[in-house]
Amino acid sequence: MTILKTYARLWADDLDRALPLLEQLTGEQPHLRMTFHTVGLAAIGDFLVIAGPAEERAKYSHASATVVVDDLDALQATLESADATITTPATDGPTGRFLYARHADGAGVEYVEWNAELVRRLINA
Repeated sequence: MTILKTYARLWADDLDRALPLLEQLTGEQPHLRMTFHTVGLAAIGDFLVIAGPAEERAKYSHASATVVVDDLDALQATLESADATITTPATDGPTGRFLYARHADGAGVEYVEWNAELVRRLINA
């Protein structure tokens, strides 16, 4: 299992208001933008912006980072062997599969295994 990318999570009320500053700071345009349930998401540089009403964003605030891995099943085995708790089991999502875990030290992380198209476009480019 290999970590392919790590995103720091940023929380915003409005995605369109948050992105211009991040574009200026990173010198990049968002490489991923979508809606997931009731929040807007945009990945730019090493940031994942999660935007929407505070009560909707709160549903995802138990994770401090989003980590993209090449093999979610192998990752889950590693987490479990390190006494982590899987708080949301592996689930299909718009970018591939994901799970949420709480490490033995209490850290909460979202882990994602991107689909082949995203890996090809964003990692192997």
